Amino acid sequence: MLRKILVTSALPYANAPLHLGYILEATQTDIWVRFQRMRGNDCLYCCAEDAHGTPIMIRAQQEGITPEALIARTAVEHRRDLDGFLIGLDQFHSTHSAENSHFTRALYTRLRDAGHIARRAVRQAYDQQAGMFLPDRYVRGTCPRCKSPDQYGDSCEVCGSTYTPSDLIDPISTVTQTVPVWRESDHLFFKLGAFERMLREYVAGRSLQSSVRAKLAEWFQDGLQDWDISRDSPYFGIEVPDAPGKYFYVWFDAPIGYISSFEAWRVAHGGSFDEYWKSEHATELYHFIGKDISYFHTLFWPAVLYGAGLRRPTAVFAHGFLTINGQKMSKSRGTFITARHYLQRLPPEPLRYYFAAKLGSGVEDIDFSLGDFVARTNSDLVGKLVNIASRCAGFIERGGGRLGSALPEPSLHGEFAAAGERIAALYESREYAAAIREIMDLADRANRYVDQRKPWALAKDPTRAAEVLAIATEGLNLFRVLMSYLAPVLPRTAEAAAAFLGTSFADWNAIATPLLGNAIAPYQPLATRLDASAVASLIEPTMAAAPTLSPAAAPVPASGSATPDAAALPRAARASDVAAALARAAPVPPGAPATISIEDFSKLDLRIARVAQAQWVEGSDKLLKLTLDLGSEQRTVFSGIRAAYQPEQLQGRLVVLVANLAARKMRFGVSQGMVLCASGDDGVPLLLSPDPGAAAGMKVS
Repeated sequence: MLRKILVTSALPYANAPLHLGYILEATQTDIWVRFQRMRGNDCLYCCAEDAHGTPIMIRAQQEGITPEALIARTAVEHRRDLDGFLIGLDQFHSTHSAENSHFTRALYTRLRDAGHIARRAVRQAYDQQAGMFLPDRYVRGTCPRCKSPDQYGDSCEVCGSTYTPSDLIDPISTVTQTVPVWRESDHLFFKLGAFERMLREYVAGRSLQSSVRAKLAEWFQDGLQDWDISRDSPYFGIEVPDAPGKYFYVWFDAPIGYISSFEAWRVAHGGSFDEYWKSEHATELYHFIGKDISYFHTLFWPAVLYGAGLRRPTAVFAHGFLTINGQKMSKSRGTFITARHYLQRLPPEPLRYYFAAKLGSGVEDIDFSLGDFVARTNSDLVGKLVNIASRCAGFIERGGGRLGSALPEPSLHGEFAAAGERIAALYESREYAAAIREIMDLADRANRYVDQRKPWALAKDPTRAAEVLAIATEGLNLFRVLMSYLAPVLPRTAEAAAAFLGTSFADWNAIATPLLGNAIAPYQPLATRLDASAVASLIEPTMAAAPTLSPAAAPVPASGSATPDAAALPRAARASDVAAALARAAPVPPGAPATISIEDFSKLDLRIARVAQAQWVEGSDKLLKLTLDLGSEQRTVFSGIRAAYQPEQLQGRLVVLVANLAARKMRFGVSQGMVLCASGDDGVPLLLSPDPGAAAGMKVS
């Protein structure tokens, strides 16, 4: 049955260029949309610029232009870069539009008339020099909990505490670097708590990932608070119709951009607004977002829609953060890579493929390891996939340029085609990495088929020309199946392959019938090897000269272990990464292993420890809390091994501990070391254990 689907990705903010973290999300979304279309579903992909808020207003002032000029320029840049990465949007609109103003005011009016809006005074930081109330993130100071300096006005990046700007010690306005004063102002609030019963039912369904549901349980436990949806002038946004001088908070009108973007498409192409935005049965609505904004999309947004008489999302799909070579993206370290910076150096499809090969349905973070990127692309796309086509095409061309009339092993082609439903199920559930593994396993089989039959050897005997043609025909049909499965990921390559084979990849099920007897075009290279130096140039020279971390290093937000320098290492780095970071080695190319001296390695204090207790960490889908016995003392370590172990499996087990790492404050407590793990391509961590006879407290040397 034909499905009608509306899909969105999060709205990029209009005061900065797109970076690879956003391209990760757009690629994940685009692959899913292209797959749905290949399955015959009516699938729309709409998005928009998030064009309002204080940061845009301030940046425009700094540049001496109007906010309208700033967002117009940024929209052109964003659209250019999305096109560059082959993101197939049906509509790319803006929240600074007539449609968004209309729907924002309409939804607010419905909520107000239904009694879901309250007014009350709030105490806010006010910058007297700038003449404006300050958003929480425009106030910085010392954390009132852990006393860490230079923290935001709403949360501490060191200890994870949340608070208000008035709680900060020695607060400073980031706009003028002056001390703010505190003033009261009337604000409008959305009564989120009135929707608790509905939201509990919504969250308990299949609309959200399990880890997101677990996180939201904390919010329910603390009680749903009214949500401040207004801001004071001066503010760049949509003015509240019944409150002069008040503007809608950007997070109120930004999600409404999904509606206004669809409406702009609908006006141009026709269709029913009610079918998409009132019925939860006639159509499906999906949001692809980063996990950092799941709160807005899974509590506020469904409640606003429901309160205004509109449908709720069918599901919200959150993904993790992107790290570069195991580190958070950072301008100072040269790892903040913009979409434009990438596209000026490399083609888009290798990165689309690399992201797909790592993406699953969960919220785990994704690491863009430059060395692994080169190796995987050259191995999979060049060495495996297009290698099949390039090897077989020449035999077809020498045989007259037409495929043979029969397959020598039709059952093999049947097995490849039969895998389509398994792979489709993986795409549908966003398990792209698993789908890529299946496809590459099939590619290995296709290459073995050609290797075993050695058409190049048979071609030396003119009497076996028909046999050579048949083998090459089978090889190209296997390539066609693989290319069809990869078409959502590699749309440009698929288009070129379709022209070469004289076919189309628009229909997922078309591969069931092999191509026989039709002419093929002269083969042109469908993929080329990545140049390692071009990939290395993605990172600034100062970063490229530094020792790179292991591709297996876990990203910062998913970690559980302390490191000697939080600015230099991910929290769950492996032992080799710690050694590399401590080394004073000569510069090496990115991706190459860093050499260290024995003196450097001796700085690591590796100890045998016994797991005295292992516990779940509430609110984390990756961490286990380990109480480790070193013989003379006990340590607490938070480790990102939850995916591989149940707590009861670890009781009494011996592990290897990096004992001289500086303790690190985390949201869940203080981590006093790091346990060593190994991991494969799937990223699942496996603990290292000593041989029998080792005892807690022994030094590893």
